[in-house]
Amino acid sequence: MTDPVPLTGEPLALDLVNTRPAGADLLSTVDALAAWLALEGERVPQPETLTAADLPPVHAVRDCAAIAIGHARRAGRPPEDALAGLTEAQRRAPAVKRLGWDGTAVTATPERTGRYGVRLAAHLAEAVADLLADPAVGRVRECEADGCVMLFLPAHPRRRWCSAARCGNRARVARYYARRK
Repeated sequence: MTDPVPLTGEPLALDLVNTRPAGADLLSTVDALAAWLALEGERVPQPETLTAADLPPVHAVRDCAAIAIGHARRAGRPPEDALAGLTEAQRRAPAVKRLGWDGTAVTATPERTGRYGVRLAAHLAEAVADLLADPAVGRVRECEADGCVMLFLPAHPRRRWCSAARCGNRARVARYYARRK
């Protein structure tokens, strides 16, 4: 069962991969991408405007992320083309730290140039790279609920579902009805 509202709150890389649950695409339109960006808030650069041209770079990073994370979480070697795709997305809009003064100290704010979709894709690819390089990637799990393919990074080793409110509740209700039969 696919919930039309994206699951958020995991590392950004997993939130991105989780926008494609069980064959659905929760970032298929400009409006859907805008809604997801609003849910992510300050974790992603917010757009001035979005166009259809912003979708393909984000989809490409998501596809590479899903493949690379899928291999890495099982201690496998991610395919070279997935890693190259993530690297290329970052290369298209590298972050340069703009130095400034806030009145008391020097500030360093990362900035990217180019079209918004390319900048967003670079930001997302960087988040994926950070997760792939983190030993925690080996702890990433897939939800145990029937039909759910969401990924999560458990804070507790006994966590079994992507969301206690979504899949956890469904599983508990199903167990309850099974016992009552």
